[in-house]
Amino acid sequence: MPTQLKSDSEMVSSIRCVFSDVDGVMTNGEITYGSSGEELKTFHVRDGLGVKLWMRSGHDFCIITARESDAVQRRAQELGIESVHQGRADKLLVATEILAKRNLDWENVCYIGDDLPDLPVMIRSGLAVSPADGAKEVCASADWIMKSEGGRGVVRECLERILRAQGRWENCLASLG
Repeated sequence: MPTQLKSDSEMVSSIRCVFSDVDGVMTNGEITYGSSGEELKTFHVRDGLGVKLWMRSGHDFCIITARESDAVQRRAQELGIESVHQGRADKLLVATEILAKRNLDWENVCYIGDDLPDLPVMIRSGLAVSPADGAKEVCASADWIMKSEGGRGVVRECLERILRAQGRWENCLASLG
């Protein structure tokens, strides 16, 4: 008997926390250095609103990235993201620590990643998501492959899809004003 596909609503019913990589997800993956050596990153404004709506709906958004960047810390502060883990190559260890502190299980997590270091967390998460331009192995392991590429609104696309499937999108819109 063929495996029956789950609806979005079934897939996201237990999602309460989103973990996201930065380079290749929240940015397009390019690294630019300014003339004085500072690292420059470009973030998509719609991702920012998506994160704010997600957190206003009562859920957590966590950044887990192997690199360290002042730009990431600044963007996280602008959005009110308190759980920012930079310079952490072992993303699985970080994710496990976060789950223990928040008393969550893997089924409560959506992980958005684009490259091979993201796979250990993705394969354990309740929902694994890749940008359209994710690495081949990441796309093969993802439950959802977004239409957007990294840095082009993939976080917003994912969060909106989850919120719609959970029946919370209209409340999020109402919270805007």
